[in-house]
Amino acid sequence: MNEQAKIQKISGPIIVASGMSRALMYEAVEVGEEHLFGEVIRVSRDMATIQVYENTSMVKPGAPVFRTGSLLSLVLGPGLIGNIYDGIQRPLPGIAEKSGAFIKRGEKVPPLPPDKRWKFVPEAEAGTDVSEGAIIGSVAESELITHRIMIPPGISGRLEHVAPEGDYTVNDVVARVGAHGIKMHQKWPVRTQRPFVRREVIDTPLLTGQRVIDSFFSIGLGGAAAIPGGFGTGKTMTQHALAKWCDADVIVYIGCGERGNEMTSVLKEFPELIDPRSGKSLMDRTVLIANTSNMPVAAREVSIYTGITIAEYYRDMGYDVALMADSTSRWAEALRELSGRLEELPAEEGFPAYLATRLAQFYERAGKVRTLSGKNASVTIIGAVSPPGGDFSEPVTQHTRRFTRCLWALDKDLANARHYPAINWLTSYSEYVEAVTDWWEKTVPNWPEMRDSAMDIFQREARLQQIVKLVGPDVLPDSQRLVLFIADLFKNGFLQQNAFDEIDRYTSPQKQATLMRIILTIYERGARIIAKGATWQQISSMECIRDVLRAKSEIRNDDSEGLEDLERRVDTELNQLERSVS
Repeated sequence: MNEQAKIQKISGPIIVASGMSRALMYEAVEVGEEHLFGEVIRVSRDMATIQVYENTSMVKPGAPVFRTGSLLSLVLGPGLIGNIYDGIQRPLPGIAEKSGAFIKRGEKVPPLPPDKRWKFVPEAEAGTDVSEGAIIGSVAESELITHRIMIPPGISGRLEHVAPEGDYTVNDVVARVGAHGIKMHQKWPVRTQRPFVRREVIDTPLLTGQRVIDSFFSIGLGGAAAIPGGFGTGKTMTQHALAKWCDADVIVYIGCGERGNEMTSVLKEFPELIDPRSGKSLMDRTVLIANTSNMPVAAREVSIYTGITIAEYYRDMGYDVALMADSTSRWAEALRELSGRLEELPAEEGFPAYLATRLAQFYERAGKVRTLSGKNASVTIIGAVSPPGGDFSEPVTQHTRRFTRCLWALDKDLANARHYPAINWLTSYSEYVEAVTDWWEKTVPNWPEMRDSAMDIFQREARLQQIVKLVGPDVLPDSQRLVLFIADLFKNGFLQQNAFDEIDRYTSPQKQATLMRIILTIYERGARIIAKGATWQQISSMECIRDVLRAKSEIRNDDSEGLEDLERRVDTELNQLERSVS
């Protein structure tokens, strides 16, 4: 540490210090007598600009700055799962126990419990050669996640020693490679992507249980998606549903600059949720990062790097990780405020010129990869965007669309009509559909054809609605009225989904395919029956229509007999109607 470094200038969270000629870019430092945590973001001769992640009130020029000699890094090891951190990896439950409800300035609490003993089970033998990323042991971190102890990147050689099975703390040495002592934790700089062997082709969807996403706008496992939407359109609720029900092994949820009451509901709700696949607590596979709008703005900027680094760490163990960032707009606003404090030349709408670069650096850390240990694993990023006034032409939304291949556009009109998820099926898109088609065809026969047919109905309905607005629906022929009716049947019986209904909140791929096939059968056979002389009212008034609308919330995913019975009743009523008009 260099005690001669002194503060020369203070502007909110930005501090300029002298005597920092040997400082490193992105080096972690401690500022003032309270040792406030900060990071070097600019170096010029002996002057360094420091971004402070805590409140700088009462810090004065002349106060000391202490160097740490290391980059801003996370401590990665057993104890991450089930924990709740702020943007700089301070455990909020630990701070609450130590200081109460408020975080004191300069508060230092270890990110991982230093005294907790974990049962280490060795999986490698002494005398073998190991390379970086190799798994040498495991720890049961939770009932759902086995934490694999890995050789840190940059270390390889002969495994001289492996500790026997037993209980150890995260700071105990459990193996030795050459002169390196391997502990159960490792440190990694948050702004540096963790290494892997190569990227793999994305060919498997991340199943979410949300029908509008899985059936129409699938995201690949290891892909990146954006959820833009104005205030009140349900971004946070949609991400909550995805975090609860997607089939990723590990969930990392980042509340970046959101209101405190929203994060409070997340922190209270998640520990009470039951994982649908295992019956255990959802927190047994979740890491929460809470950085609310009333926390220091600089910590908001680093919070998404904290989240993605933790996600990459579990990816390196061989897990599929889903990261939810809510919302990247608040993160971009933090960039804008810090850029203004740095007196940088602003670009579009006051955002810094490097906004697009920072977004690209974040989203490119998603991907399906071959890890250093030889496993296939992935990080899927789903980022919410909050464009002011729902204007999708603003910079954050536009740049995000450049770096993601999937867009779930939330619609204010749908939200006002209480249609949730309020994902607009005409403005949303997914470039992963072709990549995951083979998987869907193996799981659900004729899925591409059914999806294309349904999307064609939505497109035709949109064009017909323009005519209806001008002259009313009564002038349309029955064949076109049928299109409007089937589109409404899709909207109410398929696209709309109740997140609070025990059955409707999650739908398996098989049930989704059956519901879609039933509705398309009504459309295709109904069109032929109308051509024989029937009216669209005869089709819409069939008794089975009510059952089709209710099927999403009355027939369980595993009730294949109930779905088959519904298909038979639809087919029977269509046969009866066809015979009556022949």
